[in-house]
Amino acid sequence: MLATIDLRSATLGPRRLREVMPRAEYDVEAALETVRPICDDVRDRGAEALYDLAERFDGVRPTHLRVPAEILALALERLDPDVRAALEVSIERARRVHADQVRTDTTTEVAPGGTVTERWVPVDRVGLYVPGGRAVYPSSVVMNVVPAQIAEVGSLAVASPPQRDNVGELAGYPHPTILAACALLGVEEVWTMGGAQAVAAFAHGVVGTDGATCEPVSLVTGPGNIYVAAAKRLLKGLIGIDSEAGPTEIAVLADASADPELVAADLVSQAEHDPLAASVLVTDDPALAEAVDAAVARRAAATKHSERVSTALTGRQSAVVLVDDLDAGLDVVNAYGAEHLEILTEDAPAVAARVRNAGAVFVGPYSPVSLGDYAAGSNHVLPTGGCACHSSGLSVQSFLRGIHVVTYDEAALTEVGPAVVTLAQAEDLPAHGEAVTARTDPGSGR
Repeated sequence: MLATIDLRSATLGPRRLREVMPRAEYDVEAALETVRPICDDVRDRGAEALYDLAERFDGVRPTHLRVPAEILALALERLDPDVRAALEVSIERARRVHADQVRTDTTTEVAPGGTVTERWVPVDRVGLYVPGGRAVYPSSVVMNVVPAQIAEVGSLAVASPPQRDNVGELAGYPHPTILAACALLGVEEVWTMGGAQAVAAFAHGVVGTDGATCEPVSLVTGPGNIYVAAAKRLLKGLIGIDSEAGPTEIAVLADASADPELVAADLVSQAEHDPLAASVLVTDDPALAEAVDAAVARRAAATKHSERVSTALTGRQSAVVLVDDLDAGLDVVNAYGAEHLEILTEDAPAVAARVRNAGAVFVGPYSPVSLGDYAAGSNHVLPTGGCACHSSGLSVQSFLRGIHVVTYDEAALTEVGPAVVTLAQAEDLPAHGEAVTARTDPGSGR
């Protein structure tokens, strides 16, 4: 079922390895032309554009753009008790992990009387996007909201698209489980808007027909489809973004000790997300590869979303990659930079310690990716498309800015002043030096 890429006996550098690894066709640049008029429409027409675009893309005209407090409370009241308990576990573990990410201010004495302090300041306001297409993602509410709250962001808002299948009091609003998760986390500002238009509304701000105002945000985070990614790219600069999230990816580095049924279950689990989802097995054991392929075919045929899973597993983005040994396998997975990387080998912790590029690493047979999706405590908003070689997943740090505060007294400035003047002259910027000598030798400039 899975295609095979045989790299045994191949000698390839990182760049060439990246080129031969399977990837989905995902052209954000092409999607820009689709989202540009949508974003312009929201900028120009505000709320009316959002109502019209929801009707066009989501098949339902929202009741209100801002979800009333009583609707959030109703959604939480009706939430299945087992789902609520599971969400509470997810929230509690995420809070524990993310609390340890809080940064503290650091002051360095560079010289007597001269200090530099790095202050960590949260962004003023964030827009947190939660998708609502093929699946419902209350877990994404948790992953976005928890680090923003721990970073002490002053103002946060969640947006998610309206669901055409909602009935009764919840008609025209986002999925009730999304709303319940927001209520459980204490989020009061939730907006009924999805896709590129939600990103545009966060960027430009909007006043609803009922007077409710979504103030512009400084930063937009959260996963979404290609049009959400394109809107982020288009509006980057006006807003900050976490990443341009692409289709989900799992890579499994496994040897002969791995259980083929576990490998197959994990490859299928991520293929369940999207027809463009990538499932990649990297192994030095051809027998394991054959057993995994057979198990994947059987599981794909039997799973609920069989058509979607089969499309993903047979797409150009999924494959078995054969390598000579685990050293070669590590070279491959480091070049690939998967969103999720599982290590199913002998002495898996030691192998995992050699991984340099991955959004998140899952070590050993009892750490499946789906654990990280929901309740490991880690964040599941992770870099995709190979971006793990330079980017990190969502964290408390994502919502903080480092500001250097420089404090020098006269003696400290006088001591270092000649170095500043010399460098200013070397760059042919004499006024820079004069700004120092005006303080340390006021008569020199007269």
